Amino acid sequence: MKNIVYIVLLIIVLLIGVRWYMQQSAAKEAFDRHEALIKETNECLEMAEWNCAEKNVRALLKETPDDQNLQLHLAGILYEQERYEECIAYVDSRNFKNADLDYLKQKSESLIREIQDLQLERSMHFRVEFEGRPARKDIMEALAVLEVAYDSLCHLFDFHPENKMHLVLYESSQYQGVGPRPEWVGAVFDGKLRIPVNVMQHREIYRPMFFHELTHAFVRAMTRYNVPLWVNEGIAQVIDGSRTGMAKPEGGAPSIEALSTPFVNENNTSTAVKLYWYSQAMVERLLERNASLVHFRDYIQSMRTLGNEDALQKFYGVSSRQLLDEVR
Repeated sequence: MKNIVYIVLLIIVLLIGVRWYMQQSAAKEAFDRHEALIKETNECLEMAEWNCAEKNVRALLKETPDDQNLQLHLAGILYEQERYEECIAYVDSRNFKNADLDYLKQKSESLIREIQDLQLERSMHFRVEFEGRPARKDIMEALAVLEVAYDSLCHLFDFHPENKMHLVLYESSQYQGVGPRPEWVGAVFDGKLRIPVNVMQHREIYRPMFFHELTHAFVRAMTRYNVPLWVNEGIAQVIDGSRTGMAKPEGGAPSIEALSTPFVNENNTSTAVKLYWYSQAMVERLLERNASLVHFRDYIQSMRTLGNEDALQKFYGVSSRQLLDEVR
């Protein structure tokens, strides 16, 4: 009788043990799936692969529907996909206040108004928005030049942006994309390439301008990181070639701090010229060390994890101050 009781107890213990093991295994499997999903989501966000990012963020929100960080990510993804109405509706449905959510809503509302006000033309990789009545040949020429520039940059950087890019050909200052700016500023990139429509009358101006601003768009797509201005402007000038061979400006060199902040904040034209010259000279020194633009792409992509100076040391064995000293 005792043996029977012992066997029954042993069976019960074994069943409890098996059940506990299965529960632990299921919990570990669920945890591993969750961690893999988070890892993939971060990778999708970093690479601006919005379809993948949206699918994963929505899956994570099913697990934790009140996670405000995930909700902010979803609003940002809708914005990046140009689903502005959906972005606004989603922000309005949130039950918490957040400055980033407010910004996404306001920016979406502004872009909806802009799209309604401007006319549209499209090509394979671009959408052109324009106001007034520019000649259709100018619009088609802009798209043709952009497609040539796009193919060239894809080849140079061995990189293909996931999302369509936007050009705004504007007449009115309300579409120039930034607030009051110095007179020397001709075009800007703020997520869209914004170029005055009147430059389309001057091929020698608009062709390098398109290459310049499109390089900024590629840098943004490749890194999703706030790249130092001397790096960003320097490589854009190397690509567009419009300032190559210019004489070194007179006077002392600008500081690293001045070379790392937005140049459009500089009202003095001669100082701006100096900032651009030194930026190009510093990037040219990098390319003397390694001429591959694929290597340069890997360098700027690494800034997200390494930081600016460590990335510069790893890929080119130099600091920004040493570079500046070399070109003084």
